[in-house]
Amino acid sequence: MSTDRQPVEDPDAAAAAPPRFGAFLLAQLGAHAAGRFGERVGELGLAPPDVGLLRMIAMDPGRSQRSLAADLGVVPSRVVALIDNLEQKGFVERRRSAEDRRHHELYVSEEGSRVLERVREVAAAHEDDLFAALDPEDRVRLTELLGRIAGQQGLTPGVHPGYRNLPKRPGRR
Repeated sequence: MSTDRQPVEDPDAAAAAPPRFGAFLLAQLGAHAAGRFGERVGELGLAPPDVGLLRMIAMDPGRSQRSLAADLGVVPSRVVALIDNLEQKGFVERRRSAEDRRHHELYVSEEGSRVLERVREVAAAHEDDLFAALDPEDRVRLTELLGRIAGQQGLTPGVHPGYRNLPKRPGRR
């Protein structure tokens, strides 16, 4: 008869352990939310990265492409390609800097402002749909908790980390 015994887990320790699968739920909901948001803004002729750029430019009119690249954590040439797309759609204007003619300042155009207002409406409806199972207090609490997690993980507020992984536009190196 063997005297080797397996340790018995303390039932109180198991009860005190944090629940698991939260990260999976965040990933599942994130993928679902991103997909639905992409469909919704797609109806406006935009992709989610376009929305983020428009929002960032609108919040800081006249900012440089270089500062935008720094905030996004991408190389400046990547921002050039993204801004080219928005400029072609008539949503963004590049203007030569009055201080340094070698640089361009970015502004949301009148058409860009109109589409950004529609995006705000779409985004509000999107969030309402996603959070429909929560009462207002739960929504506030969830948002606070997610903000704490994002901060602890070192994420830049208001900047989607997916900009670093965007595929290059056709015809670009």
